[in-house]
This record gives sequence, structure tokens and C-alpha cells, in this order.
Amino acid sequence: MVQITQSSSFKRAYKKRVKYNKDLEELFWKKVEVFIKDPYDKSLRTHKLSGKLEGLWSFTVQYDCRVIFFFEDYEKVVFTDIGSHEEVY
Repeated sequence: MVQITQSSSFKRAYKKRVKYNKDLEELFWKKVEVFIKDPYDKSLRTHKLSGKLEGLWSFTVQYDCRVIFFFEDYEKVVFTDIGSHEEVY
């Protein structure tokens, strides 16, 4: 199981882009439950990023909602951003 922390930038983005969309918020927390059990679960489409975001990873909440994160170590993850493809990349 993975332990998750959220950066201050993630918290701001979450509040702005997700918090007041009940359906998206509910789906986000369901995906987080899956992520905690297995960050590489096929349904998350977890992948390593490149270019200016090299060193970061992403997983999909829904078609146009991604969570950007990095591994502090094997069992600790920090969420850094959430939003549409255009907003986070």
C-alpha cells in the first residue's frame, strides 16, 4: 500500500478544479482508493512523464482529468497537480 501526501499546489488545484464538481470528486476518491492498493493498476493508466515534467508520473481519473505525482520512495507518493491534459501538461 502507498502513503499519499498532497503538495500545497495540488490542494489549490483540487479546490479550484475538482471540489465543487461532485461527480468528479467522487470519481477522484474512488481512483485514489485503487491507487493506494496498486499505483500501476491498469484502470489508472499510470505512466512516466518526459520533457519538462521528467521525473513525474501521471494517472487518469477520467478522460480529461489527470493527477501528476512523484514517488518520494517506494511507499510514499506526493500528488502535485490535478486537472485536464491542457492544465497539467
